[in-house]
Amino acid sequence: MEKRAELYSGKAKSVYETDDQDYLVLAFRNDTSAFDGKRIEQLERKGMVNNKFNAFIMEKLKAAGIPTHFERLLSDQECLVKRMDMMPVECVVRNIAAGSLVRRLGVTEGQELNPPTFELFLKNDALGDPMINESHVETFGWATREQLARAKELTYQVNDVLKALFDDAGLLLVDYKLEFGIFKGEVVLGDEFSPDGCRLWDKETRDKMDKDRFRQGLGGVIEAYEEVGRRLGIDFG
Repeated sequence: MEKRAELYSGKAKSVYETDDQDYLVLAFRNDTSAFDGKRIEQLERKGMVNNKFNAFIMEKLKAAGIPTHFERLLSDQECLVKRMDMMPVECVVRNIAAGSLVRRLGVTEGQELNPPTFELFLKNDALGDPMINESHVETFGWATREQLARAKELTYQVNDVLKALFDDAGLLLVDYKLEFGIFKGEVVLGDEFSPDGCRLWDKETRDKMDKDRFRQGLGGVIEAYEEVGRRLGIDFG
């Protein structure tokens, strides 16, 4: 597979064309951003850690029957993925109250949410990724009713798989966001799953092991990511 011109550069990842129109190279950079890209820093090893973390999680999800865009690792910071028509929507599941839910609703951080909540946000940094509903998605053509229903179904399936996986590693899966796209007519999980896009707390201490360490200036960001990986059995080399 030959890597060709850069197609897109986001806040922390870049996407490259290949000589196969169905596949792309996804490159994880060391950039770390928060607050819709208003704060960006370089953290050594981050690209490698998130690339290998994502590969591990995607393989676990594929083994559980969840279709993903991930094909294989190419290098420490690159992987091969399916080329998809992405929905400009983030699907968010919350198992424990944290982050914007606490700010919006005034609930207590750490409150268990039973059943978990499901929320939708429009991927648009300029607008601050506003919260939207299922009617908005259908009305504005961001996805069909059937596609969104499938994305929601898969989001909850991911929750079942990953809550158990992290629980076994002594971690709480507080919340996470997923992005989906269409590949050959099928709704498929895209983007990434790493501590950049979820909240993970130590079960005993409630220490934060995710990007909130960067957002809140707690330090030890990559060390926390690597500790999560070590508990899962990921070899970062």
